[in-house]
Amino acid sequence: MQTTFPQLLLKHASERPQAPAMREKEYGIWQDFSWSAMAAMVEHIACGLHQAGLTRGEHMVIVGANRPRLYATMLAAQSLGAIPVPLYQDAAAAECVFPITNAEVRFALVEDQEQVDKMLEVRETCPQLTHIYFDDPRGLRNYIEDGLAALDELLAAGKVFATQHPEFFREEAGKVQPADVAAMFFTSGTTGNPKGVVHTHDTLINRAQAGAEFDRLTSAEEVLAYLPPAWVGQNIFSYAQWLACGYVVNCPESASTVTIDLKEVGPTYYFAPPRVFEGLLTSVMIRMEDAGAIKRHMFRYFMDLARRVGPARMDGKPIGAVNSVLYALGDVLVYGPLRNNLGMSRVRVAYTAGEAIGPDLFSFYRSIGINLKQLYGSTETAVFVCLQPDHEARADTVGVPCKGVEIKVADNGEILVKSPGLLKEYYKNPAATAEVLTADGWYHTSDAGFIDAHGHLKIIDRVKDVGRIKGGANDGAMFAPKYVENKLKFFPHIKEVVAYGDLREKVCVMINIDFDAVGNWAERRNLPYAGYTDLAQKTEVYQLIQECVEKVNADLAADELLAGSQVSRFLVLHKELDADDGELTRTNKVRRGFIGEKYQPLVDALYGGKTEQYIETVVKFEDGRTGNVSATLKISDARTFAPVKAAA
Repeated sequence: MQTTFPQLLLKHASERPQAPAMREKEYGIWQDFSWSAMAAMVEHIACGLHQAGLTRGEHMVIVGANRPRLYATMLAAQSLGAIPVPLYQDAAAAECVFPITNAEVRFALVEDQEQVDKMLEVRETCPQLTHIYFDDPRGLRNYIEDGLAALDELLAAGKVFATQHPEFFREEAGKVQPADVAAMFFTSGTTGNPKGVVHTHDTLINRAQAGAEFDRLTSAEEVLAYLPPAWVGQNIFSYAQWLACGYVVNCPESASTVTIDLKEVGPTYYFAPPRVFEGLLTSVMIRMEDAGAIKRHMFRYFMDLARRVGPARMDGKPIGAVNSVLYALGDVLVYGPLRNNLGMSRVRVAYTAGEAIGPDLFSFYRSIGINLKQLYGSTETAVFVCLQPDHEARADTVGVPCKGVEIKVADNGEILVKSPGLLKEYYKNPAATAEVLTADGWYHTSDAGFIDAHGHLKIIDRVKDVGRIKGGANDGAMFAPKYVENKLKFFPHIKEVVAYGDLREKVCVMINIDFDAVGNWAERRNLPYAGYTDLAQKTEVYQLIQECVEKVNADLAADELLAGSQVSRFLVLHKELDADDGELTRTNKVRRGFIGEKYQPLVDALYGGKTEQYIETVVKFEDGRTGNVSATLKISDARTFAPVKAAA
């Protein structure tokens, strides 16, 4: 059944008018918005935007965190046939210029004063940005700018118009067709200007419904919307699937209260990238290290049991009577309280995607009774390409193709996808569109991988990043930097990794420590430090990281394909890699090429055999000021291992 987002909203408002659609936490209290209230809000905003001059086919920028009124504005724009373009709320003003110019944006809705300031700065370069509306008026009382107005004013004007023209909204919403453009999402732009990924109502709703059908989602689900709405994953989970299923989306009060809000909401359907699951586990392990001896002993005993039998139990396999009784006891004493502490006591389905998740991390969550699974997709595929069925979740695959998806592997190992959820085009970029979409409908993912014997997809790395070692004992061996980086990031003490080795004789890496985890580790050993830079260069920290590197090397030695990717040398960076400094994308992906150029002296020192290297780096602070961070970095060698020959 083909439909559109405005039609789905009106359907829920008609069939379940008083059922909660969204909740927002404000001043510590959860406020409910029913489906009928959401529909009325959308109607009034749409009427206000129509009066202000927003036209069919025009783009409108939305910048802010997850807020009911921001989602309502997206729906209002779509009801008029306009196209919402969500942008990252933590992006600098300069990063917003290209999308706003490229999409010829005149209208913007932003969350608060910070985003208003950003848009006013952008307007100096983009004079066509004539209408800026804000949701939160705090700090904006004395702002007098042309075209700047509160969303409340727009709502009030729209309400009057709706009263005078009661049929206008439904007539406009009825004109919107499934094949019309519904939204545009800009890619992170790791290798140049970001590209506007154009999706229709049909592509987004089709994939939302396919995912819902796969996991039997209903209107009874509870979801916490805490990731950036500009990221297509959050948009699918808290917008497309919200409207497809009619479940409740909960918006946290702020980024700093997400952990508390997670416990209060107790979502049944949960999504987070691996770094969030890593952060939650790290905080648990830090607290357990500080617990009393009896609690620590009990925790370790039952976690050992969970590691042995939990994953098998989660997969529906028999674990024996004794283990069943012990696990039930562990559930009362450890696993249940732990799930509750993580805010996952009610989770029925949890997904992770975006990066590979460590096997130990993956097993930990499944072992304590959380149905954590992996999925595979991208902005261009409207997320859902592969999903892991219940009882078939494994850390080394990303699942099986979901409804409507075909997958094939090209001769160079690239994954090609055919799906009803593929992008319509890259906006104003036919050359880039032609590069990724074939004439017969196949999408080039740029990911290298293969289908295993069980029909599950395995991803190795980006096709362009898979390289070869040149020279030395491993001459000609495959080098997969992302694979190496992810294996190192599986350790809780390591936050980010940048690996180099293509067309070189060996692999070298630059590492960011996890400041919280390593800081706690140092404090328990009475190791003093004066901040990140000082801690990162401690001899004891280097020994800790070296152990992690050598464990990864031992694992790689057992992998016939990637044994040549073992790490020979490493250093610990003096600062955390940061999106504001251009080192990460807004979705926290490492910009390896940019980092290699920025830290060329460090790369040269790693490959030049040096034992230390001085570096001075300009950093940008949150308030826009810049400063310098300098240090003399140690460079260490790591032990590598002879490849393990497979048994005949």
